[in-house]
Amino acid sequence: MERPESARARAVVVVALALALIAAGAVVLPADRTLVVERVDTGETVVSQPIANGTTVALEYTHSVEKSRVYDGYTVRGDELVMTRMEFESYGWGLPAGANVTREDGRLVYDPPGSVTELYVSPGEIAGHRLHVGDRTYDLVERSDGASVRIHVERRSPLDPFR
Repeated sequence: MERPESARARAVVVVALALALIAAGAVVLPADRTLVVERVDTGETVVSQPIANGTTVALEYTHSVEKSRVYDGYTVRGDELVMTRMEFESYGWGLPAGANVTREDGRLVYDPPGSVTELYVSPGEIAGHRLHVGDRTYDLVERSDGASVRIHVERRSPLDPFR
């Protein structure tokens, strides 16, 4: 018959080994990227979606003055959102009048330079801001209740839910 002290010592060793394996896994497992949209005023997450390099993230809205569609497209590259496409139907305040644009199906299109690590958007009823992430679309006005949002990429370990 095994002594209680031996059984207890064995259990402690087993638990310690299990914890060591979990900790090693956290170091070895790559962190996955997640697109996070959070309210600026409260920090509340209103969208959280896993993404991969190359995923298209886009804002689509109606220009407040021109009353025409604007599409700002980004591609996820690491922890950045690289601006890769802008579409608009007419020039107006805030739109790139001096850009080297082409015409596609009646729209003005160009590949703007630059990348960002975060975007701030003030979703509005008139503009009807929508966020496209891959093949999913989110109504930012509804999700944020019209509050300003911060959009960014976070790296999250598969073990994050257990922390």
